[in-house]
Amino acid sequence: MSLVSAGSMVSPSWLLSSCRKATLMDGFQYSGKVIIIGAGAAGLYAGYLLKSLGVDFTLLEASSVYGGRLGKLTGFSDYSIDTGAQWMHGRTSIVADLVRSKNIGITLDNTQMSYWFQGQVVTSLPKDPFIFEQENLPDISFLDYAHQQGFGTEYDHIIEAIAGDQGADASMLSARWNQKDEEHWASGDEDFKFNATYFDVFHEYIAQEILPNIQVNTPVVSVDYSADKIQIKDSFNNFLEADKVIITVPISILQLGEIAFVPALPSSKTEAFSKFGMGPGMKVFMKFSVKFYDDNLYGGSVCAAYLDDTVGKSTSDHVLMAFVMGHQAAALHALGSDAAITNALLQELDSMYNSQASATFLDSIVFDYSAKPYIKGAYGYSTVGMGDARKVAAEPVGNSVFFAGEAMNVNGHHQTVHGAVESGYKAVMDMINGLT
Repeated sequence: MSLVSAGSMVSPSWLLSSCRKATLMDGFQYSGKVIIIGAGAAGLYAGYLLKSLGVDFTLLEASSVYGGRLGKLTGFSDYSIDTGAQWMHGRTSIVADLVRSKNIGITLDNTQMSYWFQGQVVTSLPKDPFIFEQENLPDISFLDYAHQQGFGTEYDHIIEAIAGDQGADASMLSARWNQKDEEHWASGDEDFKFNATYFDVFHEYIAQEILPNIQVNTPVVSVDYSADKIQIKDSFNNFLEADKVIITVPISILQLGEIAFVPALPSSKTEAFSKFGMGPGMKVFMKFSVKFYDDNLYGGSVCAAYLDDTVGKSTSDHVLMAFVMGHQAAALHALGSDAAITNALLQELDSMYNSQASATFLDSIVFDYSAKPYIKGAYGYSTVGMGDARKVAAEPVGNSVFFAGEAMNVNGHHQTVHGAVESGYKAVMDMINGLT
């Protein structure tokens, strides 16, 4: 296969500049119909590539908006807030190529870490808790490994925050398989915030190009690939026909069997799905009249990670984000209302910062991803016993059903937007390779 112009792509140079092994085919033509299920980052990008190749496709989205775990909030503050994914991880990825080619404004997030430790805010700890990047780690949880390495329970909530950065509960995330995933990480170690939002990048440069092909409010309930033509049924008993289908829904949806497959998927594949972790996840934005808090604070028992959301933004507002994962997110969800969730967080912040939170609080908004019916969690992570489940889950079924999404990234970039994009790219390339 050779490097070629991608035809109707907005800027083929940003796709081709990365010199990836898998590239679009010169003179490729396909007269069949492709349906993509799920309009998150992977689905949008897969559709974008299909359009560039002149392939007839429809992108079905269950909810009323595209973006998946990308989202944008306006009106809460004097800048636009990323309600979902918000950091670009590293300088070497398909997304980073796009950012450079379009001169999209980003800011390096090099804020310093603070910790809530033994009843006080500190900037250093007696022992370094970032112990999960060593080689030959055992297949036990982050929490168990930390205890094995001599970290007492006083470090538990800090370990929870470190695991939460992976979207995981510290008692569930495998030290071994998470490290094995990260051996393949190649995008770089720096994190960047968008001057606008991550959602804006996809909205302006990808989704706008394929809007006529996106069909929202269309929950898919079954995929029948038993014949040459694939029959896709939505929740309104409408049927659509395709020659190929690309599934990009969150791993949680596949685990729950919310899309029925005919014939049933191979047992090896459904077993692989079951090994993924995808627990509760929540982001709560709290606006205050003054900034009394640290830029990054790890170690809360209600919320393990608090972050200043205004980093990289042009703003006069003071917005603190509670980044809540795992059992902490489940506990807040169980409180039953946004007001109760906010009050629990304010009480914890008051204990940390001498009652300044309640005294300066202005407003809050909660984004509970475990409560979103077509997402149901944060993002996929590797559990104890994971093994090669990620690779098995990502494999196509025959030459007709392909899988993408952040959890299906086998190159160490799962849990990221650029990892989702890479998986969408791979699904399209797998489809092309199966036709040639």
